[in-house]
Amino acid sequence: MPTLGTLPTLGTLPSRNPELELTLLSQCGAAARAAEVKGVFSVTPEKLLEEGVPATLADGVVVLITGSVPFRLRGRITTVLEVLLQRMSRDRSAGLIVSAQPGSRQPYPQSIVDLAERLGIPLLATSAPVEQWQGVHEGIQQFRLAFAERRAAQLASLVAELPAQLADQRAMQRIADWLARALDVQVMVSEPDRVLVASPATAAEELAQAIIRQSVDGNTPDARSGPHTQLISLGPSSAADTVLAVARRTPFDDADLRLLRHAAKLLGLVDQARREYRAASDASRAARDAAVELLLDGEVSKARRVMRNLAPGLLDPETARVFVIETSPARRDAALSRCESITGNRALVAADWRRHGRILVIHPVRGGEADDRVALALTHLVSAVGAGASLGGSGVYSMSLLAHALDEATAAQRFALYQPDSVALSVQDTDLVSLLPAHDAQVWARRLLHPLMETETQWELLRETLPTALAYPYTVAARRLDLHRNTVTRRVARAAELLCMDFAALADRVTVGLALELVTHRELPEPPAGDPETDAPTLRGLLHGPQIHAWAETLLRSAGEDRRGLLATATVWLTSDAHLETTARELGLSEATVRSHIRALEGHLSRDLSSLTGMRDLLFALHLMTGAPQLPEASRELCAAA
Repeated sequence: MPTLGTLPTLGTLPSRNPELELTLLSQCGAAARAAEVKGVFSVTPEKLLEEGVPATLADGVVVLITGSVPFRLRGRITTVLEVLLQRMSRDRSAGLIVSAQPGSRQPYPQSIVDLAERLGIPLLATSAPVEQWQGVHEGIQQFRLAFAERRAAQLASLVAELPAQLADQRAMQRIADWLARALDVQVMVSEPDRVLVASPATAAEELAQAIIRQSVDGNTPDARSGPHTQLISLGPSSAADTVLAVARRTPFDDADLRLLRHAAKLLGLVDQARREYRAASDASRAARDAAVELLLDGEVSKARRVMRNLAPGLLDPETARVFVIETSPARRDAALSRCESITGNRALVAADWRRHGRILVIHPVRGGEADDRVALALTHLVSAVGAGASLGGSGVYSMSLLAHALDEATAAQRFALYQPDSVALSVQDTDLVSLLPAHDAQVWARRLLHPLMETETQWELLRETLPTALAYPYTVAARRLDLHRNTVTRRVARAAELLCMDFAALADRVTVGLALELVTHRELPEPPAGDPETDAPTLRGLLHGPQIHAWAETLLRSAGEDRRGLLATATVWLTSDAHLETTARELGLSEATVRSHIRALEGHLSRDLSSLTGMRDLLFALHLMTGAPQLPEASRELCAAA
């Protein structure tokens, strides 16, 4: 019997069952040989003459007349055969076979031959004994059952390749791979200007010539000219852009073509979904881009109207954070899609049209809520994208001030380039000490504090007292340290004398406070190479770096845009060693006004300006951006020289 690759036909029966010795006698040609055989109906001439032709015949059977046909009874048998041929034509039988001796001439009367030609019924003869035909019908039925089960399994497998979402980017490739395996073919799905998928990867090269030779309407090339090909449009008309092309060395039978058409329908659905999803995605992105531009222009109500149907409620909060992701232009689209996926409906994501490698993310934050899921997801995204990607974030801003938030996030992204993980979620919240070059900062701090460290006993006392005494009034410091006020005063005076500094001056206090923090919270570095005097780091040198400038710029930006001149007040206040009365007199303001300016600065900077650390950050940032107040480096060098 034939293999499970093809269903039996009149052409395959004699080639695969040579013992049947079938000979095609009619002139029906290739169409007759391709007629599918669904079974064998055996009948003897005697039964035909006695009982007549059966009322019905099963679709697709071949009628086998076993035994010698008594053509001596020419009139009667001819009449019966004519009726039989009419019935076979009505019931779409596959062909008529009669037994004949090997080498015998035409066993059918000429009238029967002519009628069969008119009706399209193939006439065949067999010289095989009747015993050879026993079991042929059952074999065909078993084969057809196995073939049907196999095709059902193939169709189930094909349907299983359908994605949960038709917009799945890999769906078309999976179906193409399945089709290549199921029919042992090369597969390509293409548009006029590009190949969408190919299986195997080399199929595009093999099928290019087939597409050139064969038009989309399915004209079949000469079988002798190369591989057998099929081209099927995936659209509703033959002029559709997307085409499925397949090729293999052996011909396609009807069952193969049916399976191919089923696969083409599924590929067409996936292609249609891909196009519609892309169109919807493009429209969605255009709306999101417009909403982002409106928000950055301060047009909050217009942005909310744009997003009302696309993402209901997303822009309802009054505050938001802004994130900036920087990657290579080649990777931006992929990163943009992943960013949209991981943030879901919690953030507004858009490509920055002003810079090809940048993505903007606006994360609305409801009042009082602490939601770090977006920041965490973006951090993981940057880590997954790898080298060249960085992330910067802003603090929480009013929706009407997102342009300022973008400036802060952009500065944070520049700062992130210098961080090990390429992430800075808010430069404003970054600890200044962590930005300093660790080795040089240690060398500078230990060199500055060396006079205090000459004896272990003295160093232990001063290390315990100074951090608190420099940050608080001596009475408060004494209470915190559980010491007498005079003891605190005496130790601080001794430290100031050894360091040649005036701790009434704020700049001296913050400088020594920074050195103490470095020494008490960091490991002792390796001895520096070179001349210790020539190569000794300075405070100005420690603060000279792009990441620290970015930190200072971001820290002061919001306060600098305040119309009350807060930074001018801050400069005089710090130069006056944080004395309100002196500051008010210098500026010609009331002390209440100066105090309100300091409180406003605390809000802009997110710093406690009653603490030494808060005043230190403000002083260093102002010095870096404006040059004032001055740092105490010169007085320390004069003292050392003396």
